[in-house]
Amino acid sequence: MAGHPRIPVDLILEKLAQEAEKAQQRAGEVSRVLLGRLSTDIATTPYEVVHQVDRVKLKHYLPTREANPELRTPLLVVYALINRETMLDLQPERSVVRNFLQAGIDLYMIDWGYPSRKDRFLTIDDHVNVYMDEMVEFIRRRCRTDKVNLMGICMGGTFCVIYSALHPHKVKNLVTTVCPTNFDTDEGLLHIWMRQVDVDMMVDTFGNMPGDLLNLGFLLLNPARLMIDKYVGFLENMNDRSFVENFIRMEKWIFDSPDVPGETFRQFVKDCYQQNLLIQNRLVVGSRRVDLKKITMPLLNIYGQYDHLVPPGAANLLTKAVGSEDTTDICLDTGHIGIYVSSKTQREFTPAIVTWLKTRDKAPPARKEGDGRAARKADRPKKRAWTERTRPPVGRKERVNV
Repeated sequence: MAGHPRIPVDLILEKLAQEAEKAQQRAGEVSRVLLGRLSTDIATTPYEVVHQVDRVKLKHYLPTREANPELRTPLLVVYALINRETMLDLQPERSVVRNFLQAGIDLYMIDWGYPSRKDRFLTIDDHVNVYMDEMVEFIRRRCRTDKVNLMGICMGGTFCVIYSALHPHKVKNLVTTVCPTNFDTDEGLLHIWMRQVDVDMMVDTFGNMPGDLLNLGFLLLNPARLMIDKYVGFLENMNDRSFVENFIRMEKWIFDSPDVPGETFRQFVKDCYQQNLLIQNRLVVGSRRVDLKKITMPLLNIYGQYDHLVPPGAANLLTKAVGSEDTTDICLDTGHIGIYVSSKTQREFTPAIVTWLKTRDKAPPARKEGDGRAARKADRPKKRAWTERTRPPVGRKERVNV
């Protein structure tokens, strides 16, 4: 009919042909990436297992250069019981481990392994005063040093805080990263949930807490981003080999989730999340009260501004609670995992720790209250009456915002 525009069929067909050609080209690129050889190995930095007690191993990372380590004091890194310490060596170009080695740090790390049913009755006391202390003692003997530098991550950071309060004469410098110490906060959904969880029912039902169940809980804290957005992003970037390789590495790490010993999980939820005893100096581990004022060694506390698991309110009170006069807070513009794998954060995170440690490594160790014979005597492990619920193991103030 006159006056009505005709449909530009030729233009539509031309556009469809162009889009089909692009889709075909992209499909070819995706096929070459997904069907080709992918480099997705994680934790590739060479190391040797130098000590082992039960399932718990002590890794010593081999120096990347022939020169002697620049820090005289070895660094022991303690990861959380949830997920694996391989996060710190996820990919070669974004590896906290490699960055430490290149800076001349003599690096050790605890691998908690995979708990079995026989580990269900192990408590925080077993992990801190038996396993951790055994590894520290081994390093002290091997390196002929009185003290070690201690770095803890997330729940492993909480363990390091407890250890440093109970064994202060064995720790020269303490570094905590995304470490929860104040659990009375509404900043994170995890803290709200954990106040109401029936941990007795969970542990009595499962024994050890299944790693897959804990993983599901963490995903549900932010399901849109953690279960939808990331896979949409994968579909949009399947033709990018580097993106695909890093995506697979991250998936390998996320779903490599060891179970958590039941009694440790029960105590951590009840004493920390539900009663907030640690920051109040009321937490009892074994038969000893954890007094944060006994942490008199230098303390570096790093946390993420956008951490949904350990928000700032859960981490930023520690430096005010300890007895040290040399404490530093660093708040990075990142989240819980990004603090270790983000390329931007990598340029800030490890250099800050290395610089801080090197500055304090040169200074002679200061004598602190409790050092000496009395402290060593108090620190000797006590004989334990093992019951059916416990099993003996075998074998300067400043704030910096970045």
